[in-house]
Amino acid sequence: MGTFKGKVPYKPDFLRIQHTVPMEIPSPPSEKLIFVHREPSGVAFVLINRPKALNSLTRPMMEDMARAIRSLASDDSVRVIILSGSGRAFCSGVDLTAAEDVFKGDVKDADVDPVVQMELCKKPIIGAINGFAVTAGFEIALACDFLVASKEAKFMDTHARFGIFPSWGLSQKLSRIIGPSRAREVSFTAAPVTAEQAERWGLVNHVVEGRELLKKARQIAEAMIRNDRDLVQMYKAVINDGFKLDLGHGLALEKERGHAYYAGMTKEQFKKMQEFIASRRSNKPPSKL
Repeated sequence: MGTFKGKVPYKPDFLRIQHTVPMEIPSPPSEKLIFVHREPSGVAFVLINRPKALNSLTRPMMEDMARAIRSLASDDSVRVIILSGSGRAFCSGVDLTAAEDVFKGDVKDADVDPVVQMELCKKPIIGAINGFAVTAGFEIALACDFLVASKEAKFMDTHARFGIFPSWGLSQKLSRIIGPSRAREVSFTAAPVTAEQAERWGLVNHVVEGRELLKKARQIAEAMIRNDRDLVQMYKAVINDGFKLDLGHGLALEKERGHAYYAGMTKEQFKKMQEFIASRRSNKPPSKL
């Protein structure tokens, strides 16, 4: 975890450009450093809102973010979470002026650890990376299920530059996504990775213009919401749990959970599944599963 204090070129304020999306996100009050907005559709937004400090994190912000994720995870009206930042940065890491307060305890209480809460969350989390994602911010991005980035986004690991040891998973997750050789270069040099490079490496799913970022994230979220809620959550779990295993054990895990799922289905549920498939084939309006 760390922060980035370098100068960055001016970009339009992220929250000023939301007129392009179907529903505007209210501008968060300046004192609300972790801002949560729920939409009736089932999409919830979490914004890191300390733009003048490039969304660098203090200990209270980390705790508030963890509580926000935990609250959304337990809210039945929420189906998908979109995590982003205000202003020019997604998150520039930990505020190093308060580093000792953060690192001495290192948020060992899981209830107030935002990355732990993101990893425990059964619902999909989309990272909408609007600018710099640096060190701890990079680690938060890696805790999302996948990423959509604006063309201005940059990823940077400055642990080695500031003499900080990673503790939110960057040393393990990045190499599994982009390969160990690329991960070593990114972490040993602290060189920035552009959004386009991140997309080529498979770190980012989509790169869009900044004004289209939340619109794209919302479109993906709404596509998920149209699917079966339980299946989406179970799919997330089997992918994430299987990724920690070798292929053989991962296949066995899928088979085990698949058998358990079908064993728990009633005759009525199988009938509805068949009706749903038949309605798709006949181009009739499908009934909901």
